[in-house]
Amino acid sequence: MKRILGVYQNKHMHWVGDGFPVYNLFSYDRLGQSLSPFLLLDYAAPYRFDPTTAQHGVGSHPHRGFETVTIAYKGEVTHKDSSGGGGTIKAGDVQWMTAGGGILHQEFHSPEFAHQGGLFEMVQLWVNLPAHSKMTPAKYQAIEADQIQHIALDDAGSEMRIIAGQYQDTTGAATTFSPVNVWDGTIVQGQEHTFYATEGHTALLVLLSGQMILNESQSIEAPSLVVLSREEIDFSIKAEQDSKFLILTGQPLNEPIEGYGPFVMNSKAEIVEAVRDFNSGKFGSMEA
Repeated sequence: MKRILGVYQNKHMHWVGDGFPVYNLFSYDRLGQSLSPFLLLDYAAPYRFDPTTAQHGVGSHPHRGFETVTIAYKGEVTHKDSSGGGGTIKAGDVQWMTAGGGILHQEFHSPEFAHQGGLFEMVQLWVNLPAHSKMTPAKYQAIEADQIQHIALDDAGSEMRIIAGQYQDTTGAATTFSPVNVWDGTIVQGQEHTFYATEGHTALLVLLSGQMILNESQSIEAPSLVVLSREEIDFSIKAEQDSKFLILTGQPLNEPIEGYGPFVMNSKAEIVEAVRDFNSGKFGSMEA
């Protein structure tokens, strides 16, 4: 059974722009290579927005060297970028954006959600790109809810969506640059389940809501990140409350991580180049 290497909590919310109140559950600048290939996860826990005609979100900003994965639970986000791409992410959808060699991007509450108001809940995960793919052309994978396969974990209603990678015989909807699993689950109070992950992979359990017992020994309360050992293949959870969780596993890249704000590369020289390219307009432009 996988050992529990650490449990990390953050109950302090901060705002990203004026539309995303989030809890940062992990970032590479604190845990570094122990998370590779994962870099960062922000959880926008359920937050009620009043109806408005104002535009709330994050204006034009750059990314280079990694991918952003947005998982929408409640609410809607409309986005567009400097390559002309765009769309609306609705509840149940996933947007897998490869920033690659560089992109300008903006994201706001959709006009429909802003007009109606309501609960907003999303996750944004950053996944690192291998060195040979960091300058790949930017692209989107717009994955709608009905494209994501579900697996029943028991007869009580617990289930898991396979967003990326593979679980048992079910393959995820997203394509990735290195071996990565992103599993999005819910488990009903009193139910338990054993999961299996590839030995040698980084293995993270992110508890978004609820409370559970991990490996029959440790109680975990949301919101929390649990870092598991890369050795062994299995771990178990038992729900003390109805719980929502993510399981993230991936092959470590074993490459230097050098980050500066929205740029994550392998060296300081590459960061300097990214800043220079951004300032000189090589990421394209956005309409005001």
